[in-house]
Amino acid sequence: MAVLLSTKPAAMAMWRDALLALDPGLEIRMFPDSGDLAAIEAAVVWTAHDMAELRRYPNLRLIVSMGAGVDHLLRPPGPPPGIPVARLVDRMLTSQMGEWVLLNVLRFHRQDLDYRDLQREKVWHELPAPVTAETPVGFLGLGELGTHAAGLLRGLGFPVMGWSRRPKQVAGVETFHGAEGLAAMAARSRILVCLLPLTPETRGIVDARLLGLLPRGAFVINGARGGHVVDADLLAALESGQVAGAALDVFAPEPLPADHPYWAHPRVVMTPHAASITIPESAAPQVVENLRRARAGEPLLNLVDFAAGY
Repeated sequence: MAVLLSTKPAAMAMWRDALLALDPGLEIRMFPDSGDLAAIEAAVVWTAHDMAELRRYPNLRLIVSMGAGVDHLLRPPGPPPGIPVARLVDRMLTSQMGEWVLLNVLRFHRQDLDYRDLQREKVWHELPAPVTAETPVGFLGLGELGTHAAGLLRGLGFPVMGWSRRPKQVAGVETFHGAEGLAAMAARSRILVCLLPLTPETRGIVDARLLGLLPRGAFVINGARGGHVVDADLLAALESGQVAGAALDVFAPEPLPADHPYWAHPRVVMTPHAASITIPESAAPQVVENLRRARAGEPLLNLVDFAAGY
C-alpha cells in the first residue's frame, strides 16, 4: 500500500524524505504519478489538490492536510464520503505563527509604520511612547495557534482578550463568545488578530460592522484565511482612518493579483501566506502515527469535525 503526496514538487520531495526517514518501508507516490490507484491508502495533500480526484482511489482510508487549516479540503465536492480527514497540529507551525503575530503586534505597537514614514521624509521626530499595559489585543480564535500567540503577548504585558464560537477558558486571557461577546471584545481591541478557522460562519467576519466597532486608529492582523476579511471594507476603514494599519498574510485569491490595492498601500504590511510554513521533518511523525492508527482501526490524531468545519 502507498502514500500519495500532493503539493509543490520541492515540498513533496521533502515530505517523501521525512516520511521515509521514519518508516523506510513506506511506498511514496508523488502526484500526478499515482501509479496503481488501488494501492493508495493515504493522501497527504495541500490546497491545490482537487478533492474529486481522490474519489479515484478505491482503498483510500486517510486524508491528511499538510497544514493546520482544512477549508481547502471541505470545498465542494469535499473529500470522499466516509474517509477521515486529519489536520496538522505541529509545535513548529504553532511557534512560527506565534512569532509572526508577535512581530506584527510589536510593529504596530511601537509605531513602526509612522517611524518608517518619518525616515522616508528624513524627519527626526520622537513620537509619544506607547504603554503596553494600555494596549489591549483581541484574538479572533482561541485554538492551538491563538492560545499560543496570546500567551506570548501576555508575557510581554499586553492585556489579552480572546473570542471563540463557544465559551472557553484560557489562563490569563479574558474570553468572550457569541455575537454579543464579539462586539464587546472588538470595542476594546487596539489590535485585532484573526486566527480563526474558515467556516461558513466565520467567512467575512472582519467586515465594515466589526471594523466600525474597533477603537478608532486600531490595527488588524490576519494570519488565518483571506476569506475572513472583506477587502473593500478594510480598505475603506484604512482610508477613513478607522483602521490605522493592517498586517496580512492570507488573501482571496492567492497569489494576490498584481493590480490589487494592498500591494501599494502605505498602511498595509503583506507576507505571501508565509507566516507559518509546515516543516515536513517536524510534522511527519504525526502523519506516520495516523497512518498506523488508520491501519489498526484506532482513533486518529487531530481528526477534523466536518460539522464544525475544522
